[in-house]
Amino acid sequence: MKHITFYLDFLSPYAYLAFEHLPEALKGVSYSVSYTPVLFAGMLKHHGQLGPAEIAPKRDWTYRHVLWLAHSQSIPLQMPASHPFNPLPLLRLALACAPEAEPGAPNRYVCETVFRHAWRGGADAADAQRLASLVQQLAPRRDLQGEEVKAQLKTNTDDAIAQGVFGVPSFRVDDKLFWGLDSLPMLRDYLLDEPWFAGPDWTAVRQLPSGVTRRR
Repeated sequence: MKHITFYLDFLSPYAYLAFEHLPEALKGVSYSVSYTPVLFAGMLKHHGQLGPAEIAPKRDWTYRHVLWLAHSQSIPLQMPASHPFNPLPLLRLALACAPEAEPGAPNRYVCETVFRHAWRGGADAADAQRLASLVQQLAPRRDLQGEEVKAQLKTNTDDAIAQGVFGVPSFRVDDKLFWGLDSLPMLRDYLLDEPWFAGPDWTAVRQLPSGVTRRR
């Protein structure tokens, strides 16, 4: 049985859709999952990138696209009252609920509850009263504002970057990294031992020369 590390940020609608679609996408496959909250903004800063919501035309397209994807996959999704929102309270809450045995990986119920807080109903994901109700519902075992939880989020994010993660959702299995909602069919094939993955194409792309480098 293969183990998947699922890197997510509750800010990302694609991460939400991938989270909801994962059981269906991998139906019949034997696997286990560690749900690993990371700070997407930290990855963007590390790689010197803007987020999709920071580029106006891309922002509009992203929201249209995720609404269509949700419709086409029959996944309930309503845009929150504002986006992007600050995901730190939600990320820290999820980690504060993680078990002692795996402090960087809250269980699926916790992640599902937090994702649906943000992406169902159209309310403000960062509203203080709603956050307080969410905390009461999940009853975290650790202090959300404690240094232990803050350090865990930084560790998760730094470890993800060290593994080559540059965006969410991302899935790591063995030494392979899969990025995006649309990588789920590819992930499924890998878990089913599709022979293509033993061929040269996976690693050969690293040796492909770049014909031009854009100045920044």
